[in-house]
Amino acid sequence: MEKLPPLNAIKAFEVAARSGTFTLAAVELGVSSAAVSQQIRNLETWFGKQLFVRTGNRITLTDAGHAIYPQTARALGDIAAIGQRMLEGGLRTRLVVSVPFSLAELWLAPRLAALLEAFPHMAIDVRAEDDPIDLMRQNVDLRISYGDYHYPGLRMVRLVHDDVLPVCAPEFWHRHGSGDPGLTDLHESLFIHTNWGPNYASHPSWADWFAACGGSRSPDPSHGRRVGLSSLAIASARLGLGIALGQRVMAQADLEAGRLIALSSVSVRLGHPYCAFMPPAKADRADVAALVGLLVNAAPTTRG
Repeated sequence: MEKLPPLNAIKAFEVAARSGTFTLAAVELGVSSAAVSQQIRNLETWFGKQLFVRTGNRITLTDAGHAIYPQTARALGDIAAIGQRMLEGGLRTRLVVSVPFSLAELWLAPRLAALLEAFPHMAIDVRAEDDPIDLMRQNVDLRISYGDYHYPGLRMVRLVHDDVLPVCAPEFWHRHGSGDPGLTDLHESLFIHTNWGPNYASHPSWADWFAACGGSRSPDPSHGRRVGLSSLAIASARLGLGIALGQRVMAQADLEAGRLIALSSVSVRLGHPYCAFMPPAKADRADVAALVGLLVNAAPTTRG
């Protein structure tokens, strides 16, 4: 067998490159920062190359570091995947998908159903969780994320840049609609507001939608209905609880089935696209590539 580089040092290098600091790498590895730094020095000595530029507490990869990082990440990912499969009772393929809470039921689940038509005996593990996650440590094959900035160094595919538009149940509009397409005469209690949470600052509000229509109305959330998930806003509108500023990808099936109606053709784009992230070692796996293809092709045509 050809001579291998020190494997502990390779692991320290991969974690440090992914996290951007020796301090965070030390936390993940359960050792001291000095121990991580020493492992990196050992690896640099073994290669005869400097792998990082140290600037205070931050580190950045050199050209040599960039050259070896994809292969080391892929190799460690393969080893982790083998270990996980053996612990689960064999080398059976299991697709592990991590997704934001709001996308799990209304957007991802129907695509997984289509995927199972091609892979009927596949074992699927769906995890609903917020960013960021550790794909390597959690053995995740594919992470769907809002934004393209959470996971540098992983394979990324842009899925859809979603938009929002006003939707409600047909019965609700029959009872409360004024015939005003600008929604300017509706009482503030009839609007559903989505609280995106403290981690998000780029989702459009009702004030943004009215501005896109050329108006200045800004419905007060304290006078309307408020929910904590965009999928819950869609469900609330479907149940006749009000008018939601709903995401098109989540409302698409309800709109096509007539359970919801769009009250305007004016829409507002979200601040970032939804993207799929995959460890390089898993990106070309048949089941992963098939799901990414379904998600890209399922993106609705946006207007606004």
